[in-house]
Amino acid sequence: MSQQHLEYVLRLGDNALILGQRLSEWCGRAPVIEEDLALANMALDLIGQARLLLTHAGKLEGKGRDEDQLAFLRVERDYRNLTLTELPNHDFGRTTVRNFLFSAFQVLLWERLARSTDTELAAIAAKSLKEARYHLNHSAEWVIRLGDGTAESQLRTQAALDYLWPYMAELFSADAADAAVAAAGIGPAWSELEAAWQASVLPVLEEATLTVPANTPFRSQGRLGRHSEHMGHLLATLQHMQRTYPGAQW
Repeated sequence: MSQQHLEYVLRLGDNALILGQRLSEWCGRAPVIEEDLALANMALDLIGQARLLLTHAGKLEGKGRDEDQLAFLRVERDYRNLTLTELPNHDFGRTTVRNFLFSAFQVLLWERLARSTDTELAAIAAKSLKEARYHLNHSAEWVIRLGDGTAESQLRTQAALDYLWPYMAELFSADAADAAVAAAGIGPAWSELEAAWQASVLPVLEEATLTVPANTPFRSQGRLGRHSEHMGHLLATLQHMQRTYPGAQW
């Protein structure tokens, strides 16, 4: 059970770490200064969550690895983040749609984890829930604004949704680690959240005049360590300083 508990926490921490890294790429590049600040703050929220979760994962692992070692010194196949989080930002529309789809899931997950039998994880969840609610509200407003906006913004937002939607299936696929953690009362199996997630996102997509794509058999497998071609490039940037100057003190 301890290995599955660790796996579950690593998934949470790696999702936050990798999406935080992606959002940080918008710093100085967002379409307006308010969004530059908003995206940077969301990236900082996620990195803060990653620090807490990876520190907790290190304690569960019991091998003396701290947050920095887990964040910067693992090889690609040892990361357990969703493929969704590692995909390139592309344009503002795709970033916004991804933030919306993912944060809608995170709000539901943190709500459940705030009641976890793992008291440290429950405390992290309670803190993270406030941040995730802001991320959801902010991104939902932008999805509606872009989807129900100009012909160009609607076209780009629909294209973003079409591209990202197939990756959402990974969140809700049945998984042995999820099942074991749920049975122990540590956290929900992610598949249990699908109906509530749809109830959260579908009304927003409808208001945004967006068409929900058809489901496909495609299943990404990032949380099993099988990543897209984009992950290696992201890690090259993320890990550069630690690997170039190992053990450096700042």
